Amino acid sequence: MSGIVRCAEALRAELGLDARPEPLIGMVTRLVEQKGLDLVVEALPGILAAGCRLALLGSGDATLEAAFTAAARQHPGQVAVRIGYEAGLARRIYAGADCFLMPSRYEPCGLGQLIALRYGTAPVVRRTGGLADTVTEFDPARRSGTGFMFDAFAVEALLDAVRRAASAYRQPALWRALVRNAMAEDFSWEASAREYITLYGKALKARSAP
Repeated sequence: MSGIVRCAEALRAELGLDARPEPLIGMVTRLVEQKGLDLVVEALPGILAAGCRLALLGSGDATLEAAFTAAARQHPGQVAVRIGYEAGLARRIYAGADCFLMPSRYEPCGLGQLIALRYGTAPVVRRTGGLADTVTEFDPARRSGTGFMFDAFAVEALLDAVRRAASAYRQPALWRALVRNAMAEDFSWEASAREYITLYGKALKARSAP
């Protein structure tokens, strides 16, 4: 966790974003409706009103590219957009953002939230497909969970999750607990292999039972 603050400061400086203390939401994604980017365009005023900043890297639909580029021009210091893809910048966003937004209409698997968890960057995701399988809602009372989820594909539902994330971020002890939870998750092939071995062992026992 010692490198998180340095990564955050470096990313904000690189992208020309305001310095802390407001939470920075990162996105590395294709700019298409399947990924919910049209919803983010609609929700952006509310995201900024909640005190958050946005760093986005991606390309795709020309209308969405234009909308995000215009938003960056309109909100300097609050919104940074890079059209295209650069592996190094992608990793710096994962490492330097506080939250990682994935409001997908559908998401069979999803890798972004898994990478974000490894970096201790809290996913803010729609409860669908692989996102629902790999992110758990943060419970401030129990200090359990790894991110923030919403169900309806709607602006207010997304904003409610963003506001919950921003509220937790502004409570340092809570946020440290969330970051630790995220970084402790294990979605490696080693963990998956152990589960497969256990399953195969149960199947063999069932087959050999009289």
